[in-house]
Amino acid sequence: MSPAPLADLPPDRRETIHAAIAAAFGTVAAGSILPVSGGASGAVVLRVEVRGRCYLVRAEGPAGPLRNPHQYASMRIAAAAGIAPPLHHIDEAARIAVMGFVPPRPLGTYPGGLHALARALGRLLARLQATPAFPPFADYPDLVARLFAHVRGTGLFAAGLLDPHADRLESIRAALAAHPVALVSSHNDLIPSNILFDGRRLWLVDWESACRNDPLVDVATLLDTLAPSPTLADALLRAWLGCDPDAALLDRLGQVRALTRLYYAGVMLSGSAAARWTSDERDLSAPTAAAFRQAIRQGRVRPGTTATRHVLGKMFLAAFLSGTEPPGFEAAV
Repeated sequence: MSPAPLADLPPDRRETIHAAIAAAFGTVAAGSILPVSGGASGAVVLRVEVRGRCYLVRAEGPAGPLRNPHQYASMRIAAAAGIAPPLHHIDEAARIAVMGFVPPRPLGTYPGGLHALARALGRLLARLQATPAFPPFADYPDLVARLFAHVRGTGLFAAGLLDPHADRLESIRAALAAHPVALVSSHNDLIPSNILFDGRRLWLVDWESACRNDPLVDVATLLDTLAPSPTLADALLRAWLGCDPDAALLDRLGQVRALTRLYYAGVMLSGSAAARWTSDERDLSAPTAAAFRQAIRQGRVRPGTTATRHVLGKMFLAAFLSGTEPPGFEAAV
């Protein structure tokens, strides 16, 4: 985006953003409007100063065929529960929300260190799942299966190379379907960039994927991103449950954890396909998470590139099939 944050947008989009700011705060003139770096969703995110206070304006891109129509209903519920930042205006038709701005601090500065952060995340997740249930959108295993089928159909990989993944996916879907659980309010994308620490407490942001879902989906994502070690996982699970998890829950968690890994593999590799990165690849080998982090530190891998996302996709495929440690997400954005 150019130094004038709205200059690159079509005139009608600029008008809807100004209209949203006016609807939230009246005719008072906004002060500075600055772009805020975001994830890979394509949303326009702006920090707007009004009466000496800062707010966030998030304007989604064009609605695609798989767009979740319930994100704003879910956001309202989460904001009312104090889990998402306070809302000042939502225009669902224009896909714009105006909310409180949370100046983020690194999650690694959370008081008490990583174990305290894991416990706080578990408690926050329990609060989210105790809210009035978000609207339903899609069955998560079916969503993962459709995304994986898309990847298989792109020609990225040679025929038959992903057959073992397809077989395991069907086995997991059958096992989960045999023991259904009550669905709860779920964020469905709890990667580190969607969790903000303001120096006192945690907030969840970016609700594009939020809907009613299996309670273990958010748990699985948090374990893989912010509580990967056994001791951190134990701290998070205890805080979330209020007790020790039993063997049946841990077994089911392993299956859902595999699904979330395949989901993120699909997200990364769909991007490879869209960018025409490669085709008919016959090699699924991928670095370990430790080797990948070392390559990032040494500058041999550049964050945010299509090539890096493609490698991340293959690492998630490996984690889905073998249970190896999955990569993080920071290099993807």
